[in-house]
Amino acid sequence: MKKIAAIVSIIIFFMAACNSADKAPDVSDLKIEITTERFEKDFFKLDTLNMLAGVQQLQTKYPDFFNDFTEKVLGAEGNGNAGGAVMAFLYSYRSLYDSSQLLFANFSKYETEIKKGLQLVKYYFPEYKLPSKIVTFIGPLDASYKTSFGLQGDILTNNAIGIGLQLHMGGNFSFYKSEQGMQLYPSYISANFEPAAIPVNAMRNIVDDIFPEKTDDRPLVQQMVEKGKRLYLLHKFLPFTDEHLLIGYNKQQMKQCYEHEKEIWNMFAQNSSLQSIDENIIKNYIGASPKTQELGDASPGNIGAFAGWQIVKKFMKENNKNSLQQLMAMDADALFQAAKYKP
Repeated sequence: MKKIAAIVSIIIFFMAACNSADKAPDVSDLKIEITTERFEKDFFKLDTLNMLAGVQQLQTKYPDFFNDFTEKVLGAEGNGNAGGAVMAFLYSYRSLYDSSQLLFANFSKYETEIKKGLQLVKYYFPEYKLPSKIVTFIGPLDASYKTSFGLQGDILTNNAIGIGLQLHMGGNFSFYKSEQGMQLYPSYISANFEPAAIPVNAMRNIVDDIFPEKTDDRPLVQQMVEKGKRLYLLHKFLPFTDEHLLIGYNKQQMKQCYEHEKEIWNMFAQNSSLQSIDENIIKNYIGASPKTQELGDASPGNIGAFAGWQIVKKFMKENNKNSLQQLMAMDADALFQAAKYKP
């Protein structure tokens, strides 16, 4: 009987993970224009003996991204300081660049996944202006950007998806495991610095661009639902991506969350925290953390986002005529009440 129960639980887990993928619309004929530019390749080809001419050529080839890179990524204020910042960065990050080129010599599979995601963005939100380029780059290891989903090294500019390869070198990359790296990014964060996160991070930025997050002063349950709405939308853009990648768990953590979904919800229902506006309580359940204290050392953090995601799934399963626009605009408390979620 135990073996049968284990098999059933595994089947239920994979059915839940694949459910939205089964209903993904066919957008293969939806035409979009997207190209990939390898900024880091041209950047690290600069001749340090003829830096001024090289920087000018780089700026001409990447008129928009070059300024974003030097000012927002490297932190050089004004073009007059760009040369010095570029020179220093070239020397400091040459070895990381070399390692990245072994891992990302061919970027085509990531471009393909991002393109599929953008086709679905166009399908669901035809009025949204899609970026026309993917630009890969190497940025400082201590430069990360806060999104509604967490920290990442990838950005969205006026017309491009910027992919910071320095935070996609694999969870076991030597710098991430160093003392300095661990101070910047604890292992529960750097575990997500995988190549597979590239299309996920790209679509996370698109979600934030279409629907800027507004969770200020909301009680925990409403913030959970808002996080759930964003994960639901992200999965619509990436329907064939494993759910654990979308939320930032590993496969085992995702599996255990589904196996213990009832216990997770009972934890919230029984400790009377759902209506709390205490920031310390909210941080305990939402956002990256090594674990959820009440659920033990093997549990993931951000458990409130997982529960919120299941609430939204329950609501949309019973209200499948609602568009994604209607879902995202819906009051979080009204959605929670209507879902009647009780795993």
